[in-house]
Amino acid sequence: MMNAGEGQFRRNLASLRFNRSEANGAVADLGTFLPLLLGMAVRCGLHLGHALLFAGIAGVVAGLAFGLPIPIQPMKAIGIVAIAQGMSVAEIAAAGVLTGVAVLLLAAMGMMDRLARAVPKSLVRALQLALGVKLISTGFTMGIASVPWMGADSVVLAAISIVLLVWLRSSRRVPEALAVCAFGLAALVVAQPHLAASLRLGFERPALQSISAFDWVAGLWRGAIPQIPLTILNSVLAVSLLTADFFGERGAGPRKLAVSVGLLNVLFCPFGAMPMCHGAGGLAAHYRFGGRTGGCAIILGAANIALALLFGSSLLPLLSQYPRSVLGVLLAFSGLELALVCRDQKGARNIAVLLLSAMACIVTNFAVGFLFGWVVVVLLRTWERRRHARKEVAGVFARG
Repeated sequence: MMNAGEGQFRRNLASLRFNRSEANGAVADLGTFLPLLLGMAVRCGLHLGHALLFAGIAGVVAGLAFGLPIPIQPMKAIGIVAIAQGMSVAEIAAAGVLTGVAVLLLAAMGMMDRLARAVPKSLVRALQLALGVKLISTGFTMGIASVPWMGADSVVLAAISIVLLVWLRSSRRVPEALAVCAFGLAALVVAQPHLAASLRLGFERPALQSISAFDWVAGLWRGAIPQIPLTILNSVLAVSLLTADFFGERGAGPRKLAVSVGLLNVLFCPFGAMPMCHGAGGLAAHYRFGGRTGGCAIILGAANIALALLFGSSLLPLLSQYPRSVLGVLLAFSGLELALVCRDQKGARNIAVLLLSAMACIVTNFAVGFLFGWVVVVLLRTWERRRHARKEVAGVFARG
């Protein structure tokens, strides 16, 4: 007799699709995935081949475990701090492991489900709106504001990418995200043909990282502490709500997502993986361009594994020069998809919480914005209770 876990796994397997739409959705998150990964590889010395391998394995596991296009992304807070401050590979590994342990402990104590029930939907929507706006802004900066007007990575290239995405959106033959990615690669190879010649067959086997006491302390303060709130809010609560929006009863629960994030980092980071999470922006990207099943995550995961095993770190010169204009356009479209889910918020109180909290997240950061939003929720609820009490008192006097 099958238990519930076996039954769910079989349903996930039966739901998998490996078609053009799933492949199209698979590449849509590269605008978030590549910049942080490559930044840690170039700035911090993270082994690109090992990072791709473990990200690929994680994608395959997520696709099978959830049966949904659950994304595998670099942990943003750790990635940004690592690139900005030049963290070592050992410090990055320590930050990923410590974040994973913290999330696993919270899941084991049942805190994720409690938070999901306690946090108002309008506040989670505010986080999604803020992230969507930030993705659109980053995409614009990356794809237009920071590149020249003409050239192999330019505003013209971004404009052509936008036209292709819009024109091929209704095409039943050509997947638009795949077409845009191929277009960007072709432009790069034509402009710099020597980059393709730099590829070399070969793979270096991962080894257990040596992490000192100093690395653990630095990883905790510089990486894990700023990352843990973002993981809880964006990788667990926001993703759980977004899966319910997109897939209804098939959506992933907060506890399962937290366990997934925790195990991926505890098991893989000691061997050179980048700290990984499931992001709401990545899920919006996969869904926006056609990902509907776990086949989307498995396709991307298998591609990462194949690239890692075939070429390893020799991919770094090619991928690091991939047109930012193309990645920026994909990122902006993904941000738009994520921001649009907030349209379901109705009523003055919900809209006030949504807008005020989102602005606080954009101006400060997600943890501070969330706390500010929670204060707004409490103040509005208190004001409504007092107004209701005053009306009741006035009604008593009127009847008297």
